[in-house]
Amino acid sequence: MKKKVSLVVLFVFLLLLTGCTKQEKHDANAYQIEYLNKEKTKIVRVDYEPTATDTRGLIDELIEQLETDPGSVEYRKTIPNDVQITSYDVDGALLTLHFSDQYSSMEPSEEVLRRAAIVRTLTQIDGIDCVTFYVGDTPLSDGNGNLIGAMTQDSFIENPGEQINSIQNATLTLYFSNNSGDGLIKETRNVYYSSNISLEKLILEQLLEGPKGADAKSAIPEGTKLVNVSVVDGVCYVSLDETFRNQNYEISEPIVIYSIVDSLSELPTISKVQISVNGDTKGTYRDSFELDKLYDRNLDYVVSKESDEELSDTEAQ
Repeated sequence: MKKKVSLVVLFVFLLLLTGCTKQEKHDANAYQIEYLNKEKTKIVRVDYEPTATDTRGLIDELIEQLETDPGSVEYRKTIPNDVQITSYDVDGALLTLHFSDQYSSMEPSEEVLRRAAIVRTLTQIDGIDCVTFYVGDTPLSDGNGNLIGAMTQDSFIENPGEQINSIQNATLTLYFSNNSGDGLIKETRNVYYSSNISLEKLILEQLLEGPKGADAKSAIPEGTKLVNVSVVDGVCYVSLDETFRNQNYEISEPIVIYSIVDSLSELPTISKVQISVNGDTKGTYRDSFELDKLYDRNLDYVVSKESDEELSDTEAQ
């Protein structure tokens, strides 16, 4: 029994470390405290200059600011009166916050906004790259009972230069190239994102970011940027910049195309996809994929992670 309990604890710990990667930091003296607006529908940022310089001192100081009224009727403090951070632990780059039981009584939409504000405020601290929440001694889970796990600044996505309107949650099904470049690996990813961004744009940004697992790689040529994406009558029109034409022949051309098409076609509002380069649909991508064609979902190239690993082992032999 003790062995089983130890394995469960280890499994939970590994889950919490998932996604805990090094985050790019800003000027050590330039901090912002994230609050809610008075309607509790948006996150607002207020510049703040801390007095502490060490990690734990900064954690204590920023938590105190999150628990304190911001001094403006336009803002609401991030951690409400009836919720307390009872303790916290630092393990390398992971900060674990323990909240009082009242945390569970928050409205779901409000809770996600508050959680985003807390995580993004505290991950400004150099050396703190991810945060995980506990309510009492229980890891925080979503409405379906799934563990939230470790959260980083990138867990809460927004358009650059735009203020968050509200934080929403989505489970995306993305398709990346397998390591041999001849098949698609399915990856399910749970993300929080701003209502400012469309789901189709979110999917493309996640594809450009690349897979989380080591068993896959991005099918889209490195450095490609999204120019525009729109949906009209079920057709998703994707415009990528000129870098998309850069060829990586380690990845077959159907894998590049259907990484995009199949990922977008997971949305019920999209039935076909057209891909252009800077809006130009003339010519072909590589040899045979015409840019002016509307492409349907095609899962024939999808392989399981297990079969891909077996193929790699066979090739290695």
